[in-house]
Amino acid sequence: MKYRTILLFGAPGSGKGTQGKIIGTIPTFFHFACGDAFRNLRIDEPIGQTFIEYSSKGRLVPDESTIALWSKNIQAATLNGTFHPERDTLVLDGIPRNPHQVEMLRDTLDVKALFYLHCSDSEQMVRRLQRRALRENRLDDANLEVIHQRLVTYERESKQVVECFAPEIVHVIDSAQTQLAVLREILNIVVTLP
Repeated sequence: MKYRTILLFGAPGSGKGTQGKIIGTIPTFFHFACGDAFRNLRIDEPIGQTFIEYSSKGRLVPDESTIALWSKNIQAATLNGTFHPERDTLVLDGIPRNPHQVEMLRDTLDVKALFYLHCSDSEQMVRRLQRRALRENRLDDANLEVIHQRLVTYERESKQVVECFAPEIVHVIDSAQTQLAVLREILNIVVTLP
């Protein structure tokens, strides 16, 4: 069974998590944020150590570890009844992160829309990440050098994800707008999806 899916995509600080959390509160939508799953790992677990090793340098966690963690979390959410694959739409944020992950998930996800939250002001994204670091105690957002490396990694490795999907399902949204304006644009499209 392929999961009916919408993807929230964009650079660190573009607002994927904010929008995902809001949409995830709507009945029949289940939000999964890959970064949150990694940050919730215990650091004495091997995968937790791998996350710390990579995220502290602003790099992406290896694909196999990322997909394994995602799969484990989706299976757990299905078993505990928070995600109902037969009726719910999966809202993914932070995965897939590169073209290889897109291929790894191609037989698992039925992607109905990709919302590309685009912000041309990189300093605005840096400020958002620094605010989030204070608010959520996120160490990977606290260090300016790591933030800049994450943005470089996004440009080099992640941005090409958009090209892996048919243009008619890709929706570019200016994430420099207010959160409400971004949400309105997303929901206006979501209500039209098959």
